Amino acid sequence: MASDEPKAKKPKLSEDEKTESPSKKAAAELSSNLLFGMGNPLLDICAVVDKDFLDKYSLKPNDQILAEDKHKALFDELVKKFKVEYHAGGATQNSIKIAQWMIQEPHKVGTFFGCIGKDKFGEILKQKAAEAHVDAHYYEQDQEPTGTCAACITGDNRSLVANLAAANCYKKEKHLDLEKNWELVEKAKVYYIAGFFLTVSLESILKVAKHASEKNKLFCMNLSAPFICQFFKDNLMQVMPYIDVLFGNESEAAAFAKEQDFETKDIKEIAKKAQALPKVNTKRQRIVVFTQGKDETIMALSDKIETFPVLKIDPKDIVDTNGAGDAFVGGFLSGLVQEKPLDQCVRAAHYSANVIIRRAGCTFPEKPDFK
Repeated sequence: MASDEPKAKKPKLSEDEKTESPSKKAAAELSSNLLFGMGNPLLDICAVVDKDFLDKYSLKPNDQILAEDKHKALFDELVKKFKVEYHAGGATQNSIKIAQWMIQEPHKVGTFFGCIGKDKFGEILKQKAAEAHVDAHYYEQDQEPTGTCAACITGDNRSLVANLAAANCYKKEKHLDLEKNWELVEKAKVYYIAGFFLTVSLESILKVAKHASEKNKLFCMNLSAPFICQFFKDNLMQVMPYIDVLFGNESEAAAFAKEQDFETKDIKEIAKKAQALPKVNTKRQRIVVFTQGKDETIMALSDKIETFPVLKIDPKDIVDTNGAGDAFVGGFLSGLVQEKPLDQCVRAAHYSANVIIRRAGCTFPEKPDFK
């Protein structure tokens, strides 16, 4: 994973090379579609609400749930009653978006696949992805509406209610297998899929994971939520042998350890044990990266555990911590796709998360201030 950037030595340039602009050279190193993501595209509908609204729909102030029947009317009421903002969301799409923001140029380094409906919200998602310079290729169907995630904000808290709808309808044979789409998969060298997609299309994940493994490319995945580790562990463990980089937070790591009978609650031990699980591509050792909110980030490599302190932030500057995990991954991926050393990937990850938690939703300023 050593960096290929020519920092130390400066070879003598030919006359032709001297005239080439630095930006042109940078673009040659990074081309479009090098980073591939696949997951549940959701339109985040964010609004500051009151306690009565939370109580009406039995929502906890800070939580993340899948919508049930009793939440059906919530989405319409949110739009009618409160001032809403729309953001292209969904965990994987957020991470690809953040990676693209960190990279800046060229545009469309990040590719994203997922399923949406043929409706107004689907059009907004397309527009928002384009604004973020992500090369989104959606499978569009009219059986289900575009998936949404209501972000009900009260003070520092954010209660998320996800209605997967169309996101749940992704079909390998209708989209991933199409020649023009699979060519985009083949162009990538780094792949990322959040664990949430294990509930939707295991066969799509396995096809991408096996391709990455056979071609010695990087396949990354996220535990995403304790319920994934608990109720979708069979799917997760089918993909695990192909995972080169595994992400998670402390609560997901604990749930994973419990389900896998690791018999430890020590996050460093859990990371070590996850790192040592069987792996198909032995040319690459698995890397496990666990975040712990404001506490240090843990990284397990083949022979050691490394820890990285997060960037300090005044609690009063924290607006919304919910996008922190997606942003962390996005920053890390931006480093991986540029073949930066792992400590630099973590530095980029911590920077991205630090920026995102100062804002509502997974949104960011026009340009990063990251050196």
